[in-house]
Amino acid sequence: MLERFRGFWTALLAPIAKLFLRLGISPDAVTLVGTIGVCAGALVFFPQGMLLTGVLVITAFVFSDLIDGHMARLADRSTPFGAFLDSTLDRVGDGAIFAGLALYFAGPGDSQLYLVLSLICLVMGNVTSYARSRAETLGYQAKVGIAERADRLVICLVATGVGALVGLPVLMYAALWFLAAASTITVGQRIWVVRKQALAA
Repeated sequence: MLERFRGFWTALLAPIAKLFLRLGISPDAVTLVGTIGVCAGALVFFPQGMLLTGVLVITAFVFSDLIDGHMARLADRSTPFGAFLDSTLDRVGDGAIFAGLALYFAGPGDSQLYLVLSLICLVMGNVTSYARSRAETLGYQAKVGIAERADRLVICLVATGVGALVGLPVLMYAALWFLAAASTITVGQRIWVVRKQALAA
């Protein structure tokens, strides 16, 4: 759903990408720094209950995911390793966000239920990505489901940030319920689609 906006954000961030290239910064370095920033925002601020601060820090670094790819294309430096690094570190950043929320609910958030939901989101979100990647290595297509990575990320950050800003934590709670269910359904959808392709082969 949100992939349609990628072109808009990429064009908006193009000047930053060009500046980084002029400064001699590599796309892989931007990928690495972006992931470190996301992990720091999630694992430093969320466990302390500083949800809005964490969301703002994470959001600032999430845009590196668009900048690094654009830099690689501008410099004609797109490589299999760069794609591998980007995809791998995306999983690290996504996991850190839900791990940070789990630590929040284990601490100041004080909710075993939402701790479990955060962990479900963490696990099933990564399985969703793995299922597609594994399917493609076997020659199948599994780009289906109601919870793509970008959608999960935006829903989580917006609900957490707005909820913290206006004092409505129920927004974050609702988002976790939705994401836990949607991620689980998406995994099931991808397994089903690959099964049908395998039986038809």
